[in-house]
Formats: sequence, C-alpha cells, structure tokens
Amino acid sequence: MSANTDLQTRRLEAIPRGLANAFPVYVERAENSELWDKEGKRYIDFAGGIAVLNTGHRHPKVVAAVSAQLDAFTHTAFQILPYEPYVAVCERLNAVAPFDGPARSVLFSTGAEAVENAIKIARAATGRTGVIAFTGGFHGRTTLTMALTGKVVPYKTKFGVAPPAIYHLPFPAESHGVTVEETLRALNNLFRADIAPTDVAAIIIEPVQGEGGFLPSPKALLEALRKTCDEHGIVLIADEVQTGFARTGKMFAIEHSGVQPDLVTVAKSLAGGFPLSGVIGRADIMDAAEPGGLGGTYAGSPIACAAALAVMDIIAEENLLERAQFIGETIKRHLEALATVAHPIAHVRGPGAMVAFDIVDASGAPDAARTKAVIQAAIDDGLVLLSCGIHGNTIRILNPLTISDALLSEGLEKLTSALAKSA
Repeated sequence: MSANTDLQTRRLEAIPRGLANAFPVYVERAENSELWDKEGKRYIDFAGGIAVLNTGHRHPKVVAAVSAQLDAFTHTAFQILPYEPYVAVCERLNAVAPFDGPARSVLFSTGAEAVENAIKIARAATGRTGVIAFTGGFHGRTTLTMALTGKVVPYKTKFGVAPPAIYHLPFPAESHGVTVEETLRALNNLFRADIAPTDVAAIIIEPVQGEGGFLPSPKALLEALRKTCDEHGIVLIADEVQTGFARTGKMFAIEHSGVQPDLVTVAKSLAGGFPLSGVIGRADIMDAAEPGGLGGTYAGSPIACAAALAVMDIIAEENLLERAQFIGETIKRHLEALATVAHPIAHVRGPGAMVAFDIVDASGAPDAARTKAVIQAAIDDGLVLLSCGIHGNTIRILNPLTISDALLSEGLEKLTSALAKSA
C-alpha cells in the first residue's frame, strides 16, 4: 500500500465526509511554488492553498519572522495582554486602506470571522439588520456567512433555513446572461417589495467573485452601489479575502474600479499561510461597536501577526504588484493561444494574476465532466489545479506571485498537456 493510499484510508476512518479533499495526495514538504508528497513526487502549485500563498510556501522572511516570534511568546489573547505585532499589523493595514480618511483595523483568524464581524460592525454603525449579497458570491461556511454565500450546493445543503434579513441580487456577468442594468433593476425591486433601504445595514460584494468563477464586478455596478449606499446610509463592504494582497496587481482588487468601500474584509494571503484575518474600515464606522463586542481568543495571533508584517514587506520589496501583472499577462497570452487551436477554452479572464478560463463543449456549453478530467490529468502530471464557478467548469490559476519564470512556464506546459489528455 502506498503512503498516500494508507493515509487516505486513515483519513476516511477519522474524518467526516462533509470535509472534502480535492486530491488524495498528502504533502510532505513545500518550497515557494513546489510541493512534494509523502511518496516523493513533485508538484507545481497552481492553487496556492486557495489564494493563501501569494508569497509562496515558506518564504525565508516569513519563516524568520515566525521563528523570532516563537522565541518571544506564542499567545496571550490580545484583549487580555496586548502586544506590538497586532498594533503594527493594524497600522500597516490602515496605511493601505483603499479609501480616504482615517482608518481602523481589527484582527481575527479566518475569512468567515472577518465577514461576520464586518456585518456586526455595519449593524452597530447603522442600527439596522438587513444585508444584501450576490448570487455566486462566497463569504464563508459559518451560519451567517453561509447565508450570505450565493450558492446552495454544497455550502447550504442539509444545513437548514438561513438567518433572516439576508437578500441576494443576481450578479452581472456576460457568461450568466445578466447585465448591470438587470442587477440594478432587481435592487430597486428588492427595495420596493422586500426591504426598505433604510432597513439595510450593508451591501457586501467581492470585487472579483472567487468561488463564483473569477468574475470581476463591473465598474458600473460598483459605482451604482456606492451611490446607493451614500443615498441611504448603507455600509458598502468589499470582501477581499481571496482578492487581496497583490493578487490582482493592486493591493486590493476594488482599487481597479476607483470605488471606495466603507469596510474591507481580508484574510488568506495576509499572513503567508498562517491563520489571520481582519476588517479594515472607516474609523467612525469601526468605532461603533462597544468595548468587548469584537475579538476572539486566538484573534490576531502574535505568530500570524509576525508573518503578516513579513508578508507586507515582501510585497513591497519584491514588487509583487508588478509581478502579478506580468504573471497574469503571461498566463493569459498562453491560454489565449491555446484557445485558437483545438482546446475547449473560453472566457479567459481576470485582473492581474487572478486568472481563470472555462471549459466548454463543441456547442460552447459548460463541460464540468471534462473540467474534472483536465484537473485529474494535471495532478497525475504533477500540477495542482482547482476548479470553481456555478457550473463547475471554470479552472482558476492561483500560483504564488514569487514563482520563477521557469516554473511558471513548466506549469503552463503541464496545463497544456492536461487539456490535450482530457480530449
């Protein structure tokens, strides 16, 4: 029995089936953009831990920062005995906040925690309860964030009725046949039929939908939402959990639109693989919660904070904003060239290095079965890929921004081979 097979058998006995795995491949070690499994097989990582590893696996500066913090202390609970790394991270986040005026930040551990607390803060600031989200959006798996997520299977299946006062609008995307005008018409209908705008605390949106298919939010939509929020005193929340920290060629994806949010949720690549999340927001809104209303036992771990400070240094020192643009252009050129020959590729898209494409059949319809075949062929050849999208036919590429040109080229050749093998 192989090491992977043995571990998969143990995993099936020990862990419930509700926690799925993309591949029965058990990692032994990793470095920058490469991984090796328990059997010594090498993989190029085009998944990045679902956008967590913008600065790669075990970046030396992250490892050094974490090691130094381990030698100092590992935990106190910030709300009991505070520490400088937490303060320093918040200062750095405030300095890059994608809006004008004074900012405040608060730290947590997971993206779902960040989203839940952004909603809490918006409700405290407005005295309202209603929240508007979008179909196809993904905001987490807790009870509240699951309700905000705009997809039933698998995130809501068997988990009961969602909490009240949460509403969804159709997300505008050409591939879905929905226009910005139709979305805004649905918003007006919502205000007439279901909830008054004066009862809405927040509108939450991903500047680029992640699990929904790497679909950029149209600038016209974001501008209209900003106007609506200003008119009715609604808090506009940009969920940047997957899109933040240089992935799109900007520190935050919403910066591409020029629209300024009120709150920003962050996580994933903030701390280079360590669990850390947060909410950045306008100071007056952030200060609405009463003392003790925010926090958590592990929220803002000093180890994760040390990693985050290193990550933000790396982004600046290694010019990862520019690197993301170069990587994205390289990937898109490669994919667009493939799309002109006998490969089932459509809708190559995404800002910066947040790139995706769809797998379609001869008629142009979504082909989820072939998408699975491409991903399986890739992992067999040592390339880690992920799918997403409401039809399960989108392949997303989330390689570390620190990947070498040689490894990027090798990974793209493996992708080309997987497309050919899936035919």
